[in-house]
This record gives sequence, structure tokens and C-alpha cells, in this order.
Amino acid sequence: MSGIVGIVNWDGTPVDRRLLHRMTESLSARGPDAQRVWLDGPVGLGHAWLRTGPDSAPDPQPYSLDGCVWIVGDVRIDGRADLVSTLSDRGRGDLHVESDAGVLLHAYQIWGEACLAHVRGDFVFAIWDARRRRLFCARDQFGVKPFFYAQVPNGLVFSNTLACVRLHPAVPSDLNEDAIGDFLVFGAIQDPSATCFAAIRRLPAAHGLAGSGRVHSTRYWTLPIDGSIRYRRTRDYVHHFGALLERAVADRARGGPVGVLMSGGLDSTAIAATVKHVLGAQGADAVHAYTTVCDEVFRDPEREFSQLAADALGLPIRYRIVDHYQVYERWETPELRRPEPESDPLLAVHVNQLQDVAAHGRVVLTGYGADAAFRVPVRYAGELLIRGKLLRLAGEVAQYVLVRHRLPRVRMGALVRRWLGRRSPPDEIPVWLNRDFAARGNFHARWQHVNAKPAPVHPTRPDAYRLLTSADWPFLFEGYDPGVTGVPVEARHPFFDLRLVDYLLAIPPMPWCFDKTILRLVMRGLLPDAVRLRPKTVAPGEPLVALLRRPGARWVDRFEPVPALRAYVDPARIPPVCGERDSHAIWMNLRPLGLNLWLQSELAS
Repeated sequence: MSGIVGIVNWDGTPVDRRLLHRMTESLSARGPDAQRVWLDGPVGLGHAWLRTGPDSAPDPQPYSLDGCVWIVGDVRIDGRADLVSTLSDRGRGDLHVESDAGVLLHAYQIWGEACLAHVRGDFVFAIWDARRRRLFCARDQFGVKPFFYAQVPNGLVFSNTLACVRLHPAVPSDLNEDAIGDFLVFGAIQDPSATCFAAIRRLPAAHGLAGSGRVHSTRYWTLPIDGSIRYRRTRDYVHHFGALLERAVADRARGGPVGVLMSGGLDSTAIAATVKHVLGAQGADAVHAYTTVCDEVFRDPEREFSQLAADALGLPIRYRIVDHYQVYERWETPELRRPEPESDPLLAVHVNQLQDVAAHGRVVLTGYGADAAFRVPVRYAGELLIRGKLLRLAGEVAQYVLVRHRLPRVRMGALVRRWLGRRSPPDEIPVWLNRDFAARGNFHARWQHVNAKPAPVHPTRPDAYRLLTSADWPFLFEGYDPGVTGVPVEARHPFFDLRLVDYLLAIPPMPWCFDKTILRLVMRGLLPDAVRLRPKTVAPGEPLVALLRRPGARWVDRFEPVPALRAYVDPARIPPVCGERDSHAIWMNLRPLGLNLWLQSELAS
């Protein structure tokens, strides 16, 4: 993920060259291979390039085709060949050697800001159109790549790195109380356009930002709900899905070498098998697998299944042993400092695993998104019965039996609890939240709003649609961004490919999505059956629960709060977490400590 930065002074004041250079140089950890700037009076753009593979063509940005329209971006296009062909048909010439950012700029030259209807992939970019004196920025559909901006007096500052925006002297460091409260109450900011700093905004996923003198954010895309794909032959469903999965992986594996964050589950092993198949002979040493496991605190089956998959695929695999870490290990070091509050006490494991990947290459694939995209709730059959769709249900179950050679597995405990109405009582805001702060932010009402059951949107896959469009995903993606981790590795997520998601939402849920049937069929012959047919399982334990029982963790219940923490938290009311068995309670009651450590680092900077 290359770094980008821009400054636009609407009042015509020339951009400070030294400031722009300093902000661009601050991006060198995420873009170590080249840094360039371009200035034209009141406008300045900077780019820090991350070469993602030995064969990657140079990406000289900021870039212009005519000296009037300039782009700076971090762009990876899906279906690039199709877009290049379309652009060539529109008279743009041979673009096969053009960078992805250059292809996007050609698209802008043809379609203007409507070019977003033609571009799929992972991207953030800014285009300065000097003829119109207009800025046009956008973030990709699922928010894989971040974008931050601040409107300062008579100007705008933006970057895909939060810390870079903060370097501008006109951007204040006042905290956003609502965002801090969201972190404490929910574990993540609930407003997708907010950051923990009052003056700095996030551009939400699938939004553009444009203007001249003042910018405005607008949504340019929503996940479709009207798709319907029906084939007469069963094998056509499988072949089409397999082809889409290969394209999704191939588009994300170009440039190689490639790492895969591979547990022993179906999703990530399927990505590993697909990338090995796509790369063919060139994948002999181009694909490595990386896994975190527990060896001592409980018996972790992921080691056995991930090793089984790695052996079958011929992949080198590197294990990170969670038991070898202490809670909050190295949190005081610069490498673990975060731009916003963090709640993961085992953050060092995450960073070390990315460093393992960086020793081999700069691209890593994940299996994120599969659980959401394939989600078919246990109530699906019951709802068909309630709607009088008995024949449809019988037909879908019969087709499932035909392709899987068994009846659908249903978790009876979940069904019984649903039928009997035995649901866990709703949680409330934490008892340790400062009462004045809670009242000021109206967090009781906010809790009810956030946890209210949303109205269904998709006609056949409402749960999948809700999960895929969750605002939590962009925050998870940011946790892998080099601007946060400091590790020059780009994470890519094939199951968030728009072509793949559109297809899964358009085919019949039963049998294809239930129990990930279509994925299991595509993996036949690629993965060992012990992995391919492995049912979805719950982890046998929570590492954090076990690690907090160690004597060295007792300080967590006796931490010294900084004065600034008391504005948000009553430390005396925080329950002890060492010895607690409820992992939900542990994660919630550790958030004040996470905020405290972050405030300490902010005060020390």
C-alpha cells in the first residue's frame, strides 16, 4: 500500500514545499522504494511507492497525462484487462504497460467522476483537475484502503495515513469525545466518517470526496440486492464460482511473491490452494503460509489442519506461537504505537506475523469475508415454511442432498434456544464509564441504537448483506495497513472481490451457500478432504483468558491511570480481568487500559 498525501490551499496561498516534503517522507515506512512530490502554487501532491513484487513496473506518481490533470493514489484494479480493453475501444491507445493509477486516470479523462462506475478493486486516490480547479478523491467499495482528510482554514489536507495528516500545523489535536466513547463502549468507532481527532475525518467506504473551495462526501456505490442467477445444470454453478475465485485471487497475486494468512479452516486454505493453482510452476517458492497457534494453553487443532494443508499444497509454513507472548508485550515501543486507541493486548503477535511475511514478500492474502458472504442463517428453512414455500424448501434440500450426499447439518441447540425464546439479556454500557461523560455523549441511547435489529435489506440473504456491509470491515482492514503497522506489507482479501460477492448473493442460498457447499466442491482435488470437509468449529479456548492467569499479568488489574483517562473512565469501578473466564467481559474491561496506554503515548510525543 503506497502512501499518498495532498495539500490544497483554496485561497491561492502557495503550498509550503518543505512541509510537503516532510509529510511525504513520513510515509517512507509504508512506501520505502521511492518518494516524489509535485507542486503547482496552491496545490501539492506527494507519493511514497511500495513495490509489491520484483517484476512490478515503476509507478512514478504524482502522475499526469497532459500536465493539467494529476493523480496520486494507491490503486489496485480488478478485471484490469477488461477495463484496459474498454478504454482502448474508446481511443485511449495501448494501456497494457500503464500503471493501475494511470489506467484510472485514463478512465477519469473519458468518464469524469462517473469513472467510479467502471473501476473495481482496492483503491484510494486524489485527482487534481487544474482546468476546473477541482479536487476529486475516492475510496474503494469495501473500504480496504483508508483515506483521511482535514478541512483547515482556506484549505484541505489529505492522506491515506492518519499520522501524516496530523503533521500539518493547521490540524489541531483535540480529541473527538464521541469516538473515544465508541471505543470504550463498543470497541470501535461507530461513525464510519469519524476518527479519534475532532478535526480529522475518514472518507467512508464507497464514497467520493469532491469540490472546489469546499469538498463534500457522497456515496457512489451500494451492494446490489437485485441479482438472480439460475442455471439448469448443477456443475455450471460450481464452474462459474471456481472461475470467479481464480480471477479474484489472480488479480491479487500479480506481482508476487505472495503470503497467505492460513489457519486450518476452509476459507484461508482455499485461498492458499487457489493461489498455488493460479501461479502454477512459478508458485514453487512464490507462496508461503503463515499461522498463529497455541501449543500450551490449550490443544489448538489449527496446527494440525494447517500443516496438513501446507503439506498437501507444498507450501512452506511459518508458525507464531501465541503462548510465547505476554499481554501488552512491547506496547511501549514505537513499533506498536497506534494512531488511534487499540484494544488488542496481543498486538505484538500481529505485527511479528506481518514482519514474517515481509521477510518473504510484500503481499499477503487472507480469508476474511467468506463467513459473511456465505452466511445462511439457521432460520432460513423456517422462514420458507412460514411463507408457504414448502415445495421450494423441499427442492432446495433435495438438491443439497444430491450434491453433498447427506442431509444439511443444523445446530439444534441454536434452534431450540430460538424456538424457546431463550436469548441472552442485552448488555449495557460498562459500569466504569464516567457518568458525566456517559450523559454528555448520551451513550445509553447510543447503545440501544447500535444494538437495534436492522430492517432486512436483501430479499434472500439479509444476514449476509448486513455482515458484508458492516462498518467494522474498514476498521479491520486498517489494522493491516502499513500506515498503522509500520510494516511494508499489503493485505488483500479475495472474498471481498465484487464479482465474487455479487455472484454469491445472486445464486440460491440452498444448497450453494449453506455450509459453504460451493466452496467445498470447488476445492475437491485441491485440498485434503480432512480440511475441505472440516465443519465450522469454535476455538477450544481463548488465548487471552489463559495468558491473563499468568503471574506476570497481574499488573493489568493495578495499572496507574493517567489524569486524562478520568475524563472518560472511573478507574475504581473497573472489574479485575485476571482470573475472569468470560472473554467478552475481559475484552470490554481491558479497553480502559488500552486507552490509558494510548493517552500515555500521546502525552509523551
